[in-house]
Amino acid sequence: MLELKNVSHVYSNGVRALDDVTLSIPKGMFGLLGPNGAGKSTLMRTVATLQSPTSGAITFDGIDILADPEALRKRLGYLPQDFGVYPRVSAYDMLDHMAVLKGISGKRARKDTVETLLNQVNLWDVRKKAIAGFSGGMRQRFGIAQALIGNPDLIIVDEPTAGLDPEERNRFLNLLAEIGENVVVILSTHIVEDVADLCPRMAVLVKGSIKLEGAPIDLIERARGTIWAKTIERGELEDYTARYEVISTRLFAGRTIIHILSETDPADGFESVDGGLEDVYFSTLAASRRAQPAPPPAAAHAA
Repeated sequence: MLELKNVSHVYSNGVRALDDVTLSIPKGMFGLLGPNGAGKSTLMRTVATLQSPTSGAITFDGIDILADPEALRKRLGYLPQDFGVYPRVSAYDMLDHMAVLKGISGKRARKDTVETLLNQVNLWDVRKKAIAGFSGGMRQRFGIAQALIGNPDLIIVDEPTAGLDPEERNRFLNLLAEIGENVVVILSTHIVEDVADLCPRMAVLVKGSIKLEGAPIDLIERARGTIWAKTIERGELEDYTARYEVISTRLFAGRTIIHILSETDPADGFESVDGGLEDVYFSTLAASRRAQPAPPPAAAHAA
């Protein structure tokens, strides 16, 4: 179990990247969903002991990771948003080198580890190929392989499917699902489908604060009866945005389908729809924007 209690982080320039984050994350896949700039990467780096929070506490299976970061690092696998490797080195040699860094000193043990991981992530056939020649999906699968060295109990993956084509995305998500059965896996992403497909529990992070937490199926059920849809002409969107709380729009056959949030029937041709996790997410973002105080007149004028 990973426990975060009242974790905040303020950078030296005064930017509050994390604001009183409290989470309990059990074994299995946990989705941390939020827009770009929400503080997800800051939170992942903090949990990975790459930076210390300004305040708060973080424990993993009873280990105080702020007081004893080395104890966590021995049990951690981390795939950051951008991870660096030596591009001209082969996948096999790079994994072998990383296994040494992880403390696997025996030649036989390293050979078994590297070969098992290359097969697990379906890179055995290209094990002698330089990483520079890998596709984006192959690089991400290699990234997971290096994160799995040493059989970690906590795995963090930060925006792992961004930029992948649909086939590589599915392959990668299937791999994550297989890994996430017996360990804690945190999937940090802005892609709603990744969380919907994989995670039995999730949280939404907006501007450094947790705005929603729970099981996706429960959150979707909670939103039932509050999501309404209508197809309109594209030129009507501004008028509908002024009159309703529009949470999402999409084009279909040259026209615009809008989803709005309303506790009661808005009439006006809207139909109730069974919202999905995307509607829950967009509703949460809309509520967060609504709760933001308006800037003072002088600031608004200066902008």
